[in-house]
Amino acid sequence: MATRFSSLSVSAFLSPSITHKRFSLLIKTPLVHLKRRLYVTSLRTLETDPSLPPSVQTFWQWLYDEGVVSAKTPVKPGIVPEGLGLVAQKDISRNEVVLQVPKRLWINPDAVAASEIGQVCSGLKPWVSVALFLIREKSRDDSIWRYYFKILPESTDSTIYWSEEELAEIQGTQLLSTTLGVKEYVESEFTKVEEEIILCNKQLFPTPITLDEFFWAFGILRSRAFSRLRNQNLVVIPLADLINHSARVTSEDHAWEIKGAAGLFSWDTLFSLRSPLSVKAGEQIFIQYDLKKSNAELALDYGFIEPKAERNAYTMTLEISESDPFFGDKLDIAESNGFSETVYFDIFLDQSLPQGIIPYLRLVALGGSDAFLLESIFRNSIWGHLELPVSRANEEHICEVVRDACKSALAGYPTTIEEDEKLKEANLDSRLAIAVGIREGEKKVLQQIDGIFKDRELELDQLEYYQERRLKDLGLCGEQGEIIFWES
Repeated sequence: MATRFSSLSVSAFLSPSITHKRFSLLIKTPLVHLKRRLYVTSLRTLETDPSLPPSVQTFWQWLYDEGVVSAKTPVKPGIVPEGLGLVAQKDISRNEVVLQVPKRLWINPDAVAASEIGQVCSGLKPWVSVALFLIREKSRDDSIWRYYFKILPESTDSTIYWSEEELAEIQGTQLLSTTLGVKEYVESEFTKVEEEIILCNKQLFPTPITLDEFFWAFGILRSRAFSRLRNQNLVVIPLADLINHSARVTSEDHAWEIKGAAGLFSWDTLFSLRSPLSVKAGEQIFIQYDLKKSNAELALDYGFIEPKAERNAYTMTLEISESDPFFGDKLDIAESNGFSETVYFDIFLDQSLPQGIIPYLRLVALGGSDAFLLESIFRNSIWGHLELPVSRANEEHICEVVRDACKSALAGYPTTIEEDEKLKEANLDSRLAIAVGIREGEKKVLQQIDGIFKDRELELDQLEYYQERRLKDLGLCGEQGEIIFWES
């Protein structure tokens, strides 16, 4: 499912005393009944697809009543392999606008601030306040978004919703540890907000909020929130969030904020969505959720993975140990070059090692007779020296440590790559398919890393180290590495 969040001011959307005004005007003169044009949206009907679930048909009618869609809207909700999606009602060209949603229907921190719970939520993390808002609005029969909430899923295939048995299928993976960490974080935030906000304001939260509901809201935000709109870091946008992801889309430029008509008689900021690809009538519209996310991130956020090899990744964590006798000097050098005490390098399958990883490894391993490079006289030039091999001992140590780490990680998986590949030949359910794809991908990346440093070990005798480079600079070393002695 696609992602979006919308911001809407409840007070601006609900006009006070409108019924009474209309009644009094009609009493004064029957001719004034022409003013009912103001309410024409509530009387219009839109032909809907009878094959769609009633909740989706009602949602589409609501958008029609709000002036968001019309019979000429180029897309409509449809049943697709992913669940719900946006289907073209006509041929659509590349970059053509397919829908626009006014800001009054967005759900974001501004919508929370304008609501009854705005004051008590003002000090919370933005996502926590929006999560509470989603849960509360979902329980209200008079919520502006009541028809929208009825089409939202209760869960996705995101790993945060997996059972213990399902999580066992990703044993040994980094995705498992990340998932457990995220779940622990969400539970901690719930405990805190329950104690400080929910239980203290029962007049605002008359219905108890459960941890499961909080996880539901977190998952909705994680999978549907837009973050690229101007001045919007967390915004859910009904209808726009039905659009699904496709690996065929290679651009993330599909959403804009514009000023335009937001109904029959109003103007507003609009979320404008364009199709990044040309689409034929009856086909699904797709966008690209995020070009930089790994399969593990896609599985955690959205509950799917891509078959593309370059989506498979493994995160290598490097750290300058506090027990290192040169800890202070190394940390100072790392920070001076844009790094910190702990650094995370995402290594992707079939791609070269990320920039900075080798120099950082050399820095962490620096010691013994190479420690002179840590002296202050080298402080402004040491990173340049670390870009090249320092010494055989340093380079050998790097290879040994990295290869041992790869072998240890590979031993933690319950299956081999060959076993995973055989499993993929069967018709797996969606979650098991994700698990098999993730663990296979991680293992391939680990084998790739191990291979890179194995090849490096074989080249140790051919590498040129700092001392040789220094002697050459002084004219004391030949091209073959031989020491040159000058006769007096």
